[in-house]
Amino acid sequence: MAEGSDTTLTAEQTSGQAPQGLVAGIKSFAAGHGGAKAVIEYVGKRGARIVLVGEDGVWGDQFADDTVVARDACAKAGVTVENAWERELMDQMRPSNDLWRSMARRTMAR
Repeated sequence: MAEGSDTTLTAEQTSGQAPQGLVAGIKSFAAGHGGAKAVIEYVGKRGARIVLVGEDGVWGDQFADDTVVARDACAKAGVTVENAWERELMDQMRPSNDLWRSMARRTMAR
């Protein structure tokens, strides 16, 4: 399967109906950051992670039960879903100073 693919399904497929809270969260993020794009990542039994990248470079994430629900939520929220992490999208991301500080405190496990 290609990197960044959102076609892998979880073991128990849901109806594909996105919860209103998830849709509202995505809409809220997009409205607060001048629009947004999303990348959906399959994360096993946990479901799917929706990584949102705002037009201003701020990013955040939401979790859905599976990739079908994640894609449906993005469609209902009016957010474009990218098929993979393209260079242009990654260049747009601007990590906050707090994130840089938290990453600096972490040590690599060997």
